[in-house]
Amino acid sequence: MSKDSYSEAAAKSQQKALDASKAVGRVTMESAQAIAQINQQAAQEFAERIQKRLSDLLKTQDPKTAFDYVHAEVLQDASKEVTRYHQQLLDVLRSGNKELVAIAEAMIQDSKNDFIHFVNDATNNAPAGSEAYVSVFKTSFNNALQNFELVRAAMSDSFTNFEKSVDSVTNLSQAKTSGKKKS
Repeated sequence: MSKDSYSEAAAKSQQKALDASKAVGRVTMESAQAIAQINQQAAQEFAERIQKRLSDLLKTQDPKTAFDYVHAEVLQDASKEVTRYHQQLLDVLRSGNKELVAIAEAMIQDSKNDFIHFVNDATNNAPAGSEAYVSVFKTSFNNALQNFELVRAAMSDSFTNFEKSVDSVTNLSQAKTSGKKKS
């Protein structure tokens, strides 16, 4: 492989890394914007609800009726809103996680392909009499490929565990909500 083709390969690799970084940044920014929007909407709705509830509460003269109203409507509505807010946040995290998995998988596959191409070029152009070195090099290369696979598998497990955590939290919050409804 000539010096120019190494430079070209390095430039392509750097461009791929830059593109992946931009994609990760985009996903992060979109997730942050979605969470900020959810927070703004939740705060706005909360303020409106509090204002309405206070207005309704001030109209009530009987303390027992006021207590029953707060217990029956205000607290149950608040619980529902917290659950809805929580679910919206988890949905944003889950969506961002899926995009990050796809970006990471593509980066790993690109790196693996670049590495295979590099090794094939190096071994195909090896001088005569260097078969022993080529054999050691290929063995090292195969070990490196296994390491690529281990990194990919670990990354995949990490993202899968994150998904399971999000699902567990979702199921837990849904169980709490349905448990409160039965009471």
